[in-house]
Amino acid sequence: MNLVVANRQRRQKINSRLLKEIVGGLFAELQITDAELGINLVAAREMALVNETFLNHTGSTDVITFDHRETVRKSRVATTIHGELFVCVDDAIAQAKEFKTNWQSEVVRYIVHGVLHLLGYDDLKPQLRRTMKREENRLVRLLADRFALAQLARTGKISA
Repeated sequence: MNLVVANRQRRQKINSRLLKEIVGGLFAELQITDAELGINLVAAREMALVNETFLNHTGSTDVITFDHRETVRKSRVATTIHGELFVCVDDAIAQAKEFKTNWQSEVVRYIVHGVLHLLGYDDLKPQLRRTMKREENRLVRLLADRFALAQLARTGKISA
């Protein structure tokens, strides 16, 4: 397993060690046995740049997933992933207010969503979106039960 968390934003201090533990718990639940995953926590400005550069979309978004596998996966039974996630902390803060939750839970939700994409889940069609959302909700609840997500907010020095 190779998991790298890069905190490239400065709005919130992140407990990277705890975030890695949470992602490890996610991998265990999904029976992912081999992972190469980079998680980039970014601000809205950088996310908008990534969104425009790689997807030709304007503005920020919550999460962008890059799948670096050499072959296309046909099913969701894979136990390996190789990819990179860009997670927008500014969007997590804004959406947490909208959905009456906290930004830490939103960050975890975005990571879960990205990992599901890496496993082959799709959200382009309504039925597929419902299936993916159900699994996303289940996993976020499970992680919230196992870990103190609010403790992702780190006090003191910003962690990379």
